[in-house]
Amino acid sequence: MFYRLMKLIVAPLLKIFFRPWVDGMENIPEEGPAILASNHLSFSDSFFLPALIPRRRVTFIAKSEYFTGTGIKGKLTAAFFKGVGQLPVDRSGVRGAGEAAIRSGIEVIERGELFGVYPEGTRSPDGRLYRGKVGGVARIALATGAPVIPVAMIDTEKLQPPGKVLPKLGVRPGIRIGRPMDFSRYHGMENDRFILRSVTDEVMYEIMRLSGQEYVDVYATAAKRAMQEARKQEKQLEKQQAKQGAQGTRDQQGQ
Repeated sequence: MFYRLMKLIVAPLLKIFFRPWVDGMENIPEEGPAILASNHLSFSDSFFLPALIPRRRVTFIAKSEYFTGTGIKGKLTAAFFKGVGQLPVDRSGVRGAGEAAIRSGIEVIERGELFGVYPEGTRSPDGRLYRGKVGGVARIALATGAPVIPVAMIDTEKLQPPGKVLPKLGVRPGIRIGRPMDFSRYHGMENDRFILRSVTDEVMYEIMRLSGQEYVDVYATAAKRAMQEARKQEKQLEKQQAKQGAQGTRDQQGQ
């Protein structure tokens, strides 16, 4: 119900207000399972992509907390995430979260549906493309034999920058969809980390080619921690300099 409403109401509104463009829609199969592996620039990625693919449902995973809120806000949030095809997954514990996401993805594929995944594992902190996490897309592809379709979200970080609740008008985002990638030659090798790394890197290369992003061979989560630490140190330095400046002023006044 929620998903049909999203297709009937949200998708037309997105087209009217933001005029998104889509290139390569013919690469999405009309039926049968496939994994959509996308870069992740903005919160809005998770509803532009599923809303603009006609006739087919795209299922992503989301924190289970988004579906268990109370009050009007909690119910509206849950309805929204259900509407855009999000699937609740308990992310308590890093390994538990990863295993739950993989199981959910395999279930979606076995139903013959489209499963959406962000190989980077989190939104890009600066618009660049970061190293894909081993697991996720590769393990699901090798366990099920489903094709991987690389997807590039374009300019969604300009539409809705990190930390902004409402998207900006005047920015026209885009979606570029690549040709399906066949990894059936590795079927059943989902526990071989060398193969998983190779498959993940191959997928990330295609996303980079489609998106035109600069590639950074570190994980986005590590980059975010480094940026946060740098900002913390910068603030501490500013406080120290301000303190020293104030002390210098007092010393001059005391002379």
